[in-house]
This record gives sequence, structure tokens and C-alpha cells, in this order.
Amino acid sequence: MSIEDALLRFRKGDFILIYDFDEREGETDFAIPAIHVKPKDIAKMRIEGGGLICVAIHPIAAKKLGLPFMHDILRVASEKIPSLKTVSQANDVKYDSRSSFSIWVNHRKTFTGITDRDRALTIKRIGEAVDAVMLNGYFDFGSEFRSPGHVALLRAADNLVYERVGQTELSIALAEIVGIAPAVAICEMLDSETGRALSKEKAIKYAEENDIPFVDGKTIVEKYKEFKEFGEIFV
Repeated sequence: MSIEDALLRFRKGDFILIYDFDEREGETDFAIPAIHVKPKDIAKMRIEGGGLICVAIHPIAAKKLGLPFMHDILRVASEKIPSLKTVSQANDVKYDSRSSFSIWVNHRKTFTGITDRDRALTIKRIGEAVDAVMLNGYFDFGSEFRSPGHVALLRAADNLVYERVGQTELSIALAEIVGIAPAVAICEMLDSETGRALSKEKAIKYAEENDIPFVDGKTIVEKYKEFKEFGEIFV
């Protein structure tokens, strides 16, 4: 399936599979625009993916919503709670220079926050919050969300794929290209047989059998740089 077909499907709210790089995590993630997430999509990710269900957020939206990086929270908190100082020094990530984790949240209308219905509500509303602030609207994040919760928020790097090429940045780059709210639910695909990430070969086979577009990081980076050069939203 071509990248153009994948972009069309993604813009409509369908799942795509994103593989980063052999030399990075070497992982494939489910990715779906947050604003389109339904309970059945949460079920699919947790059953057929098995990794952590997160929401990647554009850096501009993260700043407007007041969502810091978790390592910054821990650094500031360690001034009052010294025991946090050692765990906040996350400079030994094996595949990158830092983590993209921000805070974990539940929507205030959820019950436990972990059910498919609860997480779908939280994620969809996060997508709508991002959409609002990216259009220069106002959104009172604290009035609708509480933390800690069951949905991990990921803050993309300021320069996206020019600075970092994790699943966070790759998924947000795709959202930018197709002109949708840049908040994307992602979940790693794991292999219960090997205990590792699902191999690229198995992920491609899964994509073919389930009619889901498979896109690799190199293709996304090339397409995003082309998009930034010509400044046109994919149509």
C-alpha cells in the first residue's frame, strides 16, 4: 500500500501501523487519530497490540495545555523530595537521549479510567482539546482531566522528526501532513511467543492479513520534509 493510501486512511480515522527504524526501537505501533477513537479501538490495541496505549501530542498543543515532560516534573519535585533525584536522571535510555512522557490522565467523567469505554472517552476528549488549542481556542485542561490516570500523554519534540524520530514524532508528523488534530493514540505491537516486540516481518504480515496500512519511519520522515518544504496539506 502506498504512503498516499495510508495517509488517506489515516485522515479518515482508520488505523495504520508505524514502524520506526531497525537501529532504534525496532517496533511497530498501532496509530489512530485520537479524535476518532472508540471503545472497540482500545480493545483492538490492547488485545492485538499489547503494549502501552498512549496519546502523542503536538509540542505547540502541549505547551498551550500546560503539559510538561515528566523528567522536568521529577527534577523540580526532587528539590522537595530528594529520593526522586536519582530516578529523575533518565539519561540512560538505550534507544534515545530522553523520553517523551508527560503526565498520565483520566477524564473526570470516567469511573476507574481503565475500561475500553473510559479510555476511549479520555483519548477522544484529549484529541478535541488539542484541536481546540491548535486553532487558537481556549481549553481548561484541569477542568476535564485529572492525574494520575490511565492514559499516558507523550509530548513530541519541538522540531518533530528533525529533532527526534520516535513513534511520538512520526505519528504527529503524519497528523500534520493530513491536516487533522495532531493528537494520536499509539500502542506497541508485542509478540507473546518471543516476549519481545513483534518483528517487522510479522507486523507486515499482520498488516496484509488485516488490510491495515504499514508505513516505516524513513518514508514518514521523507514525506514530512517534503510537506514542510512545499507547505501544502495532503489532499
